[in-house]
Amino acid sequence: MALKDIKAKIGATKRMNTVTRAMEAVSAVKMRKTQASALSGRSYARAAIAILTRIAGTEAVKKHPLAKEREVKKIALVVMTSDKGLAGGLNSGVLKQASLAAKDFTKEQVLVYAYGRKGEDFFTNRGYTIVKSMENKQDDVPLSSMEELSNELSAGFLAGDFDKVVVAYTNFKSTFEQIPTVRQLLPLSLPALAEVVSGIVPAKGKWSNEQSLEAPASYEVEPSADEVLGVLIPRLTAIALYHMLLESKASEHSARMVAMKNASDKSKEVTRDLTRKYNKIRQAAITREVSEIVSGREALAA
Repeated sequence: MALKDIKAKIGATKRMNTVTRAMEAVSAVKMRKTQASALSGRSYARAAIAILTRIAGTEAVKKHPLAKEREVKKIALVVMTSDKGLAGGLNSGVLKQASLAAKDFTKEQVLVYAYGRKGEDFFTNRGYTIVKSMENKQDDVPLSSMEELSNELSAGFLAGDFDKVVVAYTNFKSTFEQIPTVRQLLPLSLPALAEVVSGIVPAKGKWSNEQSLEAPASYEVEPSADEVLGVLIPRLTAIALYHMLLESKASEHSARMVAMKNASDKSKEVTRDLTRKYNKIRQAAITREVSEIVSGREALAA
């Protein structure tokens, strides 16, 4: 490789390092913000979903249309990914889990609700039906957007458009660990809800010492179980969706920050290796030129 080419490559690598460092700094700021939102909302989300867990075993809920188990002929698959890449294996992990959730069904039996362009592109290119696609650009997503999605999913389930609702998202554990996860949202199931609640509390950290929530012996619902549950269940499922979205956003910015840091470190390493190679070739050229000059002088002297 010529010295000119090596020098150009060093310059390009340094410019790339400048870009990745800037993206790393931006992602670090967003990471701290989204992590704080996800962690601060865990207690509320856990308590809200625990209410569903507590009442899921009652007769009133068992008779509710949103809790009725039936033969699964079609499923609604909610996929939460990012709109942008450069986040390591974050999106590929979620899409892999989503594909596994849909593998037992034909493409006609899977209705996809894509929250994020990566998920939309993935399933569109594979011939799946995209019922609804939503952008995932803003970090401050209002709860109302998840309430709208929850109402659509509840209405579709009640209308028989699909018989099961599952959500594929990334569960945030730490800055360096994000776990692709699939959870059942509808029909309401005591084991599935208990699994969601158990997944909210981190293994370590501020909320790790929270005690398990115990259900009371019975509930008295006023004015009527149907009226209250008709409002309560969609509201609490919206909170569950919102919690999953916050976890996904914290995971996205954490993964992108780590990916950009790795890219910055790698670019420094490449620059260092190229500079060493450049100096080595340049020194060899200088030595060769000096050798030629000395040889020529000695030939003239002879």
